Amino acid sequence: MEDMDHSTLMREHGLRVTRGRLAVLEVLEKHPHSSAETVVAMVHQELPDVSIQSVYNVLNDLTEQGILRRFAPPHSPALYETRVNDNHHHAICTSCGRVEDVDCAVGHAPCLTPSDSHGMVIQIADVLYQGICEDCSKAAGS
Repeated sequence: MEDMDHSTLMREHGLRVTRGRLAVLEVLEKHPHSSAETVVAMVHQELPDVSIQSVYNVLNDLTEQGILRRFAPPHSPALYETRVNDNHHHAICTSCGRVEDVDCAVGHAPCLTPSDSHGMVIQIADVLYQGICEDCSKAAGS
């Protein structure tokens, strides 16, 4: 997504377009599944005057507005991505921590039909597949 698309998206959500917000979105477009710490480091490469707290505020604001998705794999800091509103899932390598997107396998968001909703209107289902990636498997075999 280009700056203009990011700007339009922010305006549609009633947010001011700032250099910090644009920088965060650009980082996450190029490096999905990044931690806040990683986003801070990469934003500082482009905008060294943006404070750490400002980047955290941007991550929180954009997540609250639904522009970013935050998910927390086990034994890892929370990760952020720009892919939202499609109920996709994640696969994570338990050896190196690599994270990949996994689309729903059957039909339209099949995980949104639980066996028992307990009276809740289910809006999203998080599924986390855990295993060993091909690179780690090869390295273990050597």
